[in-house]
Amino acid sequence: MIRTTLQWLASSFVLLFTVTALTFVLASLAPGDAVQAVLSDQANPTPMQYAQVRQQLGLDRPLLEQYWHWLTNVLHGNLGTDLFSGQPVADTLNGQLGTSLSIISVTLVVATILGVGAGVVSAVRGGLIGKALEVATAVGFAVPNFWLALVLIEIFAIGIPLFPATGYIPLGENPVGWAQSIALPVITLAAGATTFIARQTRDSMMRVLAKDFIIALRAHGLPMRSIVFKHALRNAAVPVVTTLGLMFIGLLGGTVFVENIFAIAGIGQQAVNASLTHNLPMIEGVALYFAVIVVVVNLLVDISYRFLSPTVGVKS
Repeated sequence: MIRTTLQWLASSFVLLFTVTALTFVLASLAPGDAVQAVLSDQANPTPMQYAQVRQQLGLDRPLLEQYWHWLTNVLHGNLGTDLFSGQPVADTLNGQLGTSLSIISVTLVVATILGVGAGVVSAVRGGLIGKALEVATAVGFAVPNFWLALVLIEIFAIGIPLFPATGYIPLGENPVGWAQSIALPVITLAAGATTFIARQTRDSMMRVLAKDFIIALRAHGLPMRSIVFKHALRNAAVPVVTTLGLMFIGLLGGTVFVENIFAIAGIGQQAVNASLTHNLPMIEGVALYFAVIVVVVNLLVDISYRFLSPTVGVKS
């Protein structure tokens, strides 16, 4: 266990370093100029003003030196300062992290409940339910998220004003308002996620239900409900947990989309705004936060493996 933990820590640090280094290089090479964005409120900035701002932002230094300076500050708990607002990057992202995580978490819970339920029913009963799941899976993958988001806004925010089209209300401020504000983003993301989880659950359950020990349990007259929920579902859960972990990570990219469509001030929208303005400290901060979330999710998935199947990771 100690060796496994040390290996996990080492791989996590390598991943974080690689992600931030690549992000720094790619963001620096991308079209755009942060200095011009900072001076955009001035009609005709002089070359001297341009050089002065560039020096103040530290952009006149070599790229490797800029990254080393950023990395040193990160190791001391400082993610830098937003080039435009002057606020610490960590404070800005910490204020927006809860918004993005609430959308992702609720989406994953909804998709898991519906997807696992549909997958189990389809595996046990088959027939028309199985065919319906095939059709739903195809539709879920075929429908573009942006189109679905616009349709949901048109129907449930404009036609039938049940939910707001834009904005976010914190849970602590108004629980009902919070649920209404994330309803359409969650439906948009959960549509495809539910069908994918249902398909994976069904396939995994069908493999387990065909195993000899399940056939033996049925031959001994054990109720089907007991077989499914006490024996089959746990054995089928390992690949489903993998799917959920990948789904959570994929939803990080989904928040970039839905937060901009529904005008929600989360990390996803911050990533887009920072990229458009070439705000390198904010881009690096978002990349670091996303990488840390990926590392934590992978750790939770690994722990779930060991809980569901203690033989995972044990060498013979």
